Formats: sequence, structure tokens, C-alpha cells
Amino acid sequence: MKQTGGNLATKSPALDQNTKQSAQDVRKHAPTIMQVLPSMETGGAEQTAIDIAAELTRAGSQSIIVCNGGVKLHEITRTGSTHVNLPVDSKNPITMFRNIKRLRKLIREKDVDIVHARSRAPAWSCYFACRKEGVPFVTTCHSPYNVGGIFKRFYNSIVISGQRVIANSGYVANYLKEHYKFNADKLRVIYRGIPLEIYHPTSVSPERMIQMSRQWRLPEEASIVMLPGRLTRWKGQKILIEAMAMVKNPNAFAVIIGSDQGRKSYRKELESLV
Repeated sequence: MKQTGGNLATKSPALDQNTKQSAQDVRKHAPTIMQVLPSMETGGAEQTAIDIAAELTRAGSQSIIVCNGGVKLHEITRTGSTHVNLPVDSKNPITMFRNIKRLRKLIREKDVDIVHARSRAPAWSCYFACRKEGVPFVTTCHSPYNVGGIFKRFYNSIVISGQRVIANSGYVANYLKEHYKFNADKLRVIYRGIPLEIYHPTSVSPERMIQMSRQWRLPEEASIVMLPGRLTRWKGQKILIEAMAMVKNPNAFAVIIGSDQGRKSYRKELESLV
């Protein structure tokens, strides 16, 4: 447990001793948290799961991440967490039903205290597994979903079925309250963390910046607007391109970074718009 105030130990040794004892008690009775998401690819939900896992293990808890493979699996091990591979990425109703039994078994074997689902398909399996095992169920909504018809709205509604519902922004929280009926008292907004040490200017050498500018054919005096993220319509790449057309500064450039993840038609649409 970190001290964030001033001279707490100097002013009150007894209080400091109590704080240390509380920290030891937390570690002694630290819960086992199981996060469940489709896969460990590159994305906000995946990085958040890794960040939370790292903090859980640092606090003395046991962290488990259930997913179906992915390029960032090695980061789970690095945090000291346990990875369990299950087909929780599947939207096939039969597989989702079978995942309930698999998750129930895992909850019992690992003595899981809290299950935290970060996506809709695995959330459905987690919901019923938690009900059967009497384990608290938490959900996080990482982005707004297309509301669509009755079936789609029902499918999406699993994200507000947690005993605690987390939104990663005020925008997402307002989306949930606007489109779904649930007790808003259980809703919490927890913003994404930013690892400042990674994005610190000193972490990138001038030589690397010069080399990259040459690769991108950018003049030295260029002003750059960068939009990192996978190519999907709601990320706003189309809006950025349209906005750049209104900019009169000839030295302003936009850089869009991200994979189309199979969305070839959307990529071609962006290229044509450029």
C-alpha cells in the first residue's frame, strides 16, 4: 500500500503501523480475480486486462486471464498471472453453452472470488457460471455497440448484467444509461490508464524520429495529427480525413496507424477518400 500523503509515518507511527498491518491483511486474504475476454490481441480491452492483472499480482492477489490465444499472451506471464485457454471468443451458441461448464469447473478449481467479463460472448457464459457457483460477476463495457434490433439489443444487454458494471469513459456510461434499463447505482466509470513512461519524449531518440519522418516523407516543419487504432468506422478515421481536407496549413499531415483486421472494403473506402 503506497503512502500518497506527506509525513504520515512521522506524524503518527501507530497509524502507520495500522496501515502496514492492513496491507498485510489484504495480501493474506487477497481475492482470486478471473478476467475473461475473447483473445489477447492488440486492443484497449486486452491492454486493460494486462494492466489490471499486473496490479492485482503486485497487490498480492492471484490473477487469472481466460482467453483463446493471441499475440499478447506473453504479457500475461510477465505480469505473474495465469493464462487459461478456452474458446470464449466463439459466438456459437453451442460453444457458449459448453463454456459455462468449463468456467464453472475453473471457478471451483482455482477458488475464484470474482469473475470479470470484458466482452459480450464470454460474458454470457460467465453470467450463468457465476449464478451456478454463487460468485460475484463484474462486467466492463469498453465501447458502445450497435443497438440494432430486439435480438441485438438483448445480446448486448449482458454488459449491464454484472453486479458491478464498469464503463471506461463518460461517453460509454451515457450510452449504457440511454439504451439499456438497469440500476445505474451499480455503474462506475473507470478511465483507461496511460503508461507515461512509455510515451515520454525521452524514450524516443532524435535519430529514430528523423528516420521515421523520412520514411513517411514528412517535411521537417510538419505538424502531425496521429490517429492510432484498428480500422473500424466508429474509430473515426473517415471523420479525420474529412477534417484534414478543411485544414489550410500545407504542412499539416495526418497519420493513421492500425490494421484493417479484414475490413478490406472500409480500408479501400478510406484510401479513395484520401
